Amino acid sequence: MALFAFLGFAIAGCAGSSSDTDPSALSRQMFEAGFEDIEQVYIDKPDIGTLALAGMQQLSTIDSDVTTRRTGDKVELLLKNQIAYSRTVDADYDAEDWGDLTADMLTEATEDSEKIKTAPTEKVYEAMFSGVVGKLDQFSRYAGAQNARENRAARDGFGGIGVRISVEDDEVRVISVMHYTPAERMGLKNDDVITEIDGQTTKGLNQQQVVDKLRGPVDSTVDITIRRVEESDPFVVSITRAHVVPETVNYRREGDVGYFRIYSFNSETAESLKRAVEDAEQEIGPRLSGLIIDLRDNPGGLLNQSVAVSNLFLTEGRVVSTHGRHPDSHQYFEASGEDITNGKPIVVLVDGNSASAAEIVAAALQDNRRAVVVGSNTYGKGTVQTVLPLPNQGEITLTWARFHAPSGYTLHHLGVLPSICTSTYRTADEVMQDLTAGRLPMVPTDRRNVVKPDDTKGLEALRKTCPAREQENPIDLEVALRLVSKPDMFASAVHLAEPPQLGQNEQSDDEDAPLLTQ
Repeated sequence: MALFAFLGFAIAGCAGSSSDTDPSALSRQMFEAGFEDIEQVYIDKPDIGTLALAGMQQLSTIDSDVTTRRTGDKVELLLKNQIAYSRTVDADYDAEDWGDLTADMLTEATEDSEKIKTAPTEKVYEAMFSGVVGKLDQFSRYAGAQNARENRAARDGFGGIGVRISVEDDEVRVISVMHYTPAERMGLKNDDVITEIDGQTTKGLNQQQVVDKLRGPVDSTVDITIRRVEESDPFVVSITRAHVVPETVNYRREGDVGYFRIYSFNSETAESLKRAVEDAEQEIGPRLSGLIIDLRDNPGGLLNQSVAVSNLFLTEGRVVSTHGRHPDSHQYFEASGEDITNGKPIVVLVDGNSASAAEIVAAALQDNRRAVVVGSNTYGKGTVQTVLPLPNQGEITLTWARFHAPSGYTLHHLGVLPSICTSTYRTADEVMQDLTAGRLPMVPTDRRNVVKPDDTKGLEALRKTCPAREQENPIDLEVALRLVSKPDMFASAVHLAEPPQLGQNEQSDDEDAPLLTQ
């Protein structure tokens, strides 16, 4: 599960252009750029020398005869336990110096080891950068050119036709057709079988090869041959590619309630949710009693989209703030939108797999008394990552800030405590009976807002008040439907998570921010 709250933009990295003729020049650019990015933006001040050595030591995963060690002021490359190359390092080495040294070590290892020399360049980079980011935190990572391309497509979209496909038994089958895409406009259907693309058979192609053929420049045309059960003969459809962003929002009607499932947060999530709410208003009309926003199993995504989604329902108040080591990491996001529902009740569903951007939305709507959060304690992934390009067209994702809920508490290692915890209940009837009788416990917001991120026992005690649940509980939806249909019960549930004065910890946020550099 990818658990990232990405910035909606990329900080300008130090990456230069790649070299097509000199592998050692590209390696030098790669390590200099990577180390300089880490030195500048990583949330805690890094020891670049330690990171560089960890990267060099990963060469042994390609050739076990190659090892690297640091002895005093020397870094040594060993081949079969014999020193093959040695460099003296100065105490004032910076990121560029360590990048140069790492590139030199790789060059020497390539000359001395046939396995490293013949290994694909990307395999070597993946090994070495895995060692580097492995010394940071679990959310920082490296992606090579192909994976980075797929990551960008998932976040920002791609030139394509708008279908999800599956390759099974040597057949390319359409699993789903995305809304508002060329494929939908041209009448493609689920279970259509694509037998040819631009006149070439799809037999023998794997999933990625098919995807690569269907994607292409926006406004270019692709001809696909379709076999459909109800059609006697295959037929050709000519489709003009458009900019396609993977769908992250699904809407369905639940009586007089609009149910919206958000699977992740990409560049179109807020706009997609807005359109889906408009669809609900058109379908249900004035009988629309409220909304259910399901964030269960949502691993997160773009930070700016979590803010934009919250902004659809908030007219004022803090949405989230972020704090890290880099000066630009101190940011405050305030609501500036118009509530597109005109104040209709909202219930947000969460579980132990709701993370990052999903937690931002849940906390923002809960703290601003705009929604009732139902379910279990969320994941507790309260850090923000920024994505920086590298010279090989890959990217490095670095944790650069922690985010804070509107009332000031940090969600990292804690998560969002739901207004109504369903972890220990068997039926929705039991929940509603306890709510009516005033037996549901208040969310311990005072304790939550003073606990420190490094207070493991304190955080664990809070999480135990509503144990995280990874499997979806059907009573969550039942409770949500009843709350939305009963305004008095909804209002009572909102007050269960009454936060301390909003923003009261903002002073301590600023005072604590420098501590993040330690």
